[in-house]
Amino acid sequence: MTTLEHGDWAGVDEVGRGPLAGPLVAAAVWLQPEHGIEGLRDSKKLRPADRRDLSNRILSLARAVAIVTVSPEMIDCLNIHRATLWAMQQAVEALIPVPPGVLVDGLFAPVLPIQAHAHPRADETDPPVSAASIVAKHFRDELMVRYDALFPGYGFSVHKGYPTKRHLAALEALGPCSIHRKSFAPVANRIGRVAPVTPP
Repeated sequence: MTTLEHGDWAGVDEVGRGPLAGPLVAAAVWLQPEHGIEGLRDSKKLRPADRRDLSNRILSLARAVAIVTVSPEMIDCLNIHRATLWAMQQAVEALIPVPPGVLVDGLFAPVLPIQAHAHPRADETDPPVSAASIVAKHFRDELMVRYDALFPGYGFSVHKGYPTKRHLAALEALGPCSIHRKSFAPVANRIGRVAPVTPP
């Protein structure tokens, strides 16, 4: 941590590195110094309804929030690590007003014109990063519910694109659809055996 006061830091986090399908989503959040939002924690440890309610409160009360998505095609082009850093960079640079510094969940921080500090498990310990994690996960989960309606049979509304047994069985039976990440091994192994499924 640098000499900036803790309340001066924004937070940035991503959701969706591991799924076989759907976008990666990064959110940056700059909270008010006395934000009064109770229950901020790692988004994965929250029930969906609590995550939704907290996301709504964050969007209403934060000084600034920005959300960036990275398409499966861009992930395939960049690789997931570079796509993650790019998304975080874009989310932080989209914040208005601009914070003087940002806390990043993980080991690597994107290149930014402001101070950036990477901290493993920051989504558990630093409120602005927890807030970013919550906003990103709720946003991505809602996207995957919509994709479930466009691509029935894969179960996207349930597993959100992660490689569960149900998802892998559907991938084997149906082949990849147009939101699958073609560079990820289980999907790549199916390419060439069937044509990708496209929305109706």
